[in-house]
Amino acid sequence: HILEHGDKTGEPVLLIHGNVSSNRFFDELLAAMPERFYAIAPDLRGYGDSSKPPGGEKHENYSFRNMALDGIEVMAHLGFKKFMVAGHDRGGRVVHRMCLDHPDKVERAAILDIIPQHHLLNNVTRQWGTFSWHWFFNIQAEPLPEKMMGADPDWFIQKKLAKTPQGLSF
Repeated sequence: HILEHGDKTGEPVLLIHGNVSSNRFFDELLAAMPERFYAIAPDLRGYGDSSKPPGGEKHENYSFRNMALDGIEVMAHLGFKKFMVAGHDRGGRVVHRMCLDHPDKVERAAILDIIPQHHLLNNVTRQWGTFSWHWFFNIQAEPLPEKMMGADPDWFIQKKLAKTPQGLSF
């Protein structure tokens, strides 16, 4: 599922949203894009109106590598061999993987609102772990996170998305 903006003869730019979002995250940006660009904003697999394939034995179907390949394939399907790409949050991690795996396809990249994961995981503090508890919760083996989230999904999303002390209190 993709949103498109502009004339296909414009400079192609792929926009990849983050977690918990969809391609609608880019609505205002798409409306303001200069005419010289042709912008494509897909839903990441599992988000918005995209397909939601089973995760696989090691959840590989939702790896950054596979989501980066989705972006490459979307752009190839639209006729673009090279393009610019920008990713926000989780989309930034997808862009990072895309640059590593497909440097011949990416002309320019912007990675927004995320830090390199290897740096983060090698510099975790108790304060950060308490604030970003969902990072470690979501890597637990299935079905633990799914069952716990499923017990009260609205509460889970409100707590996960709350970046305030009130939202962190249980």
